[in-house]
Amino acid sequence: MSNTLTFRHLREDEIHIPLNMAMEEGWNPGLEDGPAFHAADPRGFFAGEIDGKLINVISAVRYGESFGFIGLYICKRELRTKGYGHQIWDHAMKYLGSRLSGLDAVNEQTASYAEHGFNSIYRNIRNTGVSMCDTPMDPRISPLGQGIFASIEDYDRRFFPAPRTEFLKLWTAPMLETRRGFAFVEDGTVKGYGVIRKCHEGFKIGPLFADTPEIADTLFRALAGQVKGQTVILDTPEPNAAALMLAEKYELSPEFETHRMYRGAVPDLPLDQMYGITTFELG
Repeated sequence: MSNTLTFRHLREDEIHIPLNMAMEEGWNPGLEDGPAFHAADPRGFFAGEIDGKLINVISAVRYGESFGFIGLYICKRELRTKGYGHQIWDHAMKYLGSRLSGLDAVNEQTASYAEHGFNSIYRNIRNTGVSMCDTPMDPRISPLGQGIFASIEDYDRRFFPAPRTEFLKLWTAPMLETRRGFAFVEDGTVKGYGVIRKCHEGFKIGPLFADTPEIADTLFRALAGQVKGQTVILDTPEPNAAALMLAEKYELSPEFETHRMYRGAVPDLPLDQMYGITTFELG
């Protein structure tokens, strides 16, 4: 076996590889995350190989010309501490170029990312518990569907540093069996939306964006009510005190945390209206 690491883009039919590796690490991705991930940037998923054998992966997703996000940074355990991780990291960062870039880091890795110019801005808290909610009978709650997508995309744009149209089309797709989504629509205007999806363990809610705590509460019950009696997971930005209170109200307990880190100017996002981030892997 040589020591020369080469890189290539993962094809769409290979997107399961980093997701399976993430599952083995205990990261618990969604069962049907792959198509939406790949659609976000079909060239943004990389494999590192030695003699044709895949040893590590990383995602470096370009959102337009201005933003990028690093995730799924995983090396096979038996080949760690040999410098291969640094090589694929450098390859991914070169792909992102000078864009504002973000990532979610566990505590023990923040110092390493800081050496590469990333600054920790706030924490995301993963909250987990059993849903005891009933879906509210509220006429303002509307299932996500193709007819409302344009309004959802416009609303989502407030909460993300760049457009993510192709990703959202699949993330909010109403035909997928493993996920459900709802919008809160009042007087013809979208004032919040959320998605719940089945993961290898339990169900994750993300995103959960809402104009007010009351709307967030209604959407949470609509989503969690779809899986009453089963485990739900909500990743809340710590600066949003109302989001932490929402998790506590429905008896979700903190499980672990990540640090949202950025390289470049910190995007001005309405964290007080972000009750659940979309995903640690893609931002």
